[in-house]
Amino acid sequence: MVSSGARRARKRGGPQAALRLAVVLAALAPVSPGRAAPAPAGPPLTIQYLERRVERPVPLNNEDPIPADEGAKGAELGLKDSNATGRFLGLSFGLDAKVVEPDDDIRQAFRDLADRRFVVLNAPAADVLALADLPEAKGSVLLNIGAPDTRLRDADCRRNLLHVLPSRAMLADALVQFLAFKRWSRILLVTGPAPADALYAEALRRSARKFGARIVAESRYDPQGGDVRDTALREFALPTRGPEHDVVAVADEAGAFGASLNYNTASPRPLVGTQGLAPAAWGRPVEAWAAVQLQGRFRKLAGRAMRPVDWAGWMAVHAVGEAAVKARSADPATVRAALTAPGFEIGGFKGRPLSFRVWDGQLRQPVFLLWPGAVTATAPIEGFLHHRTELDTLGLDEPESACRAFSGTPG
Repeated sequence: MVSSGARRARKRGGPQAALRLAVVLAALAPVSPGRAAPAPAGPPLTIQYLERRVERPVPLNNEDPIPADEGAKGAELGLKDSNATGRFLGLSFGLDAKVVEPDDDIRQAFRDLADRRFVVLNAPAADVLALADLPEAKGSVLLNIGAPDTRLRDADCRRNLLHVLPSRAMLADALVQFLAFKRWSRILLVTGPAPADALYAEALRRSARKFGARIVAESRYDPQGGDVRDTALREFALPTRGPEHDVVAVADEAGAFGASLNYNTASPRPLVGTQGLAPAAWGRPVEAWAAVQLQGRFRKLAGRAMRPVDWAGWMAVHAVGEAAVKARSADPATVRAALTAPGFEIGGFKGRPLSFRVWDGQLRQPVFLLWPGAVTATAPIEGFLHHRTELDTLGLDEPESACRAFSGTPG
C-alpha cells in the first residue's frame, strides 16, 4: 500500500522522490513480527575517491573561496544515500578518500589504492588521462567529476572512463540554446588569460556555430597588475566596446575579473558565461524535482551549499550504488556490467532519468542556467529536438565525437 506522503512525493518529485520517501518511512517504521527486517549486509563494495588538490587564486570581492572539500563531501553524501537504500537488499558500501598534494605523484597514489575497481576522480584532465592509461587501471571504472575538458569526451576518450561532470561543450550548448531561444544571437566575447579560459571560449564559438549565433567581436582581458575592483568603471569600457551585440559573454573560469564586468560593460547588455547568467550542473537555487531534499541533506552534512562538483561526486557514488541495487549484488564485476549497460538509467534530481552515452561515456543530463538566487532556465531548451533524446543536443553528439574507444549502438 502506498502512503499518502509517497503519493504526494511522486506527484511533486517523480518516482525518485517517492522511492526516497519510502526508504525513509521504512527505516523509521518499527519491525513487527509480520514484517521482514532488512537483509543482513554482506561485505561492503568499496568505492575510492582520489583528488588532486589544486591551488586556486584568491577570489575577488570577498566572495567565498571554492571549498577545500568540494567533491569529497558530495561523495560522502552519495555513500550515505547508497547505504540507506542498499541495506534493505543486504548491500553495503564503503568509501576511501585520498587527496594528493599539487606536486605529488597521483599515479603512484592510484597504484597504492587497495581496491581500484571503482574510483571517483576529482583531478585536472592531464591527471585523468594519465590514470586512465595506467596498466593498473585496465580493470577499473573511473568516474570523472572534476575535469570538464571536452577532449576527454572526444579524441582523448578512454574506455574505462565515465564522465559525471558536464563538459564545457555541454555548458556552452546550454547557454547558447537559451540565447537562441531569446533571439539574443549577437555575442561579444571577452576571454581571460588562463588556458581554461581559452577552452571555454572555444566551446562558446563552437556552440555559436552549432545554433546559429554569431561572435561579433572578441577581446582578451588580463587583470594582472591591477585591481579591477578599483578600476572596473574605466577598465572594461574598451574590451567590451564593439559592433552591435545582444550579450557580453565572459570566459573567466578562475573568477579573476568576470564578476566585475557586470554593469561595467560599454553598452547596457546582459552578462553571460562563467559569470552573470552561468550554465552549471548544479547550484544553490536548484529546488525543483525534489532537489530541495538533496540540498537539505547536503547542507546538514557539509554546512554549506552544494556546488557542481559536489553534485558530481554525489552522483558518481550514487550511480555505483544504484547499479548494485539494480543488479542486487555487490560483486564488482556484476556492478560494473550493470553500470555500463546501455540501458542503465539513474535519477539525479533533475526531472528525468539520466544515462551514460555509449559512444563517449558522458552522463546525459540537463544543465541549469543560474543567476544568483534563481534558476533562469533549464536546458535543453524547448524547441531543440533530437531523434534520440533532447539531452543529446547538449555536448558532442555521436556524429560529432571523435571518440573511438567505446563500441555498441546508441542507447
